[in-house]
Amino acid sequence: MSEDWTVGYWTPAHAAVEQEDTGTLARLLAEGVDPDEVCGGLTLLTHAIDAEGDGTLQSRTPLTVHTTAVLLAFGADPELPDPDGRTPMAVACHYGHGPAIGLLRAHIERRATEGRGARRAFRPSGRPSTGR
Repeated sequence: MSEDWTVGYWTPAHAAVEQEDTGTLARLLAEGVDPDEVCGGLTLLTHAIDAEGDGTLQSRTPLTVHTTAVLLAFGADPELPDPDGRTPMAVACHYGHGPAIGLLRAHIERRATEGRGARRAFRPSGRPSTGR
């Protein structure tokens, strides 16, 4: 994370999302950061989708989905709205973020099939489910 303005404004996990630093994000999540953490009016997942979409608009480069994928792999709730009521799917649709829309749909469908209680049965960190 090279930009100093993120220090003190975002939590470490949100700073990693802002910088699309998936290595740091994965390490923080493996160490126990809540994948549904909220900071600055954004969940980690809505922040990731926003950062990916906005980054593409600003740089005119292809959409990426790496940060979103890491969060979903660590159990982020694909339907959890941010404090303003924006769902990850709504943010992805706003940006026309097809890769994120596809990942979100797959995770939402899997949760519906397995039941909501099963969403954190496995965490890549090897720690047991929080059962949320």
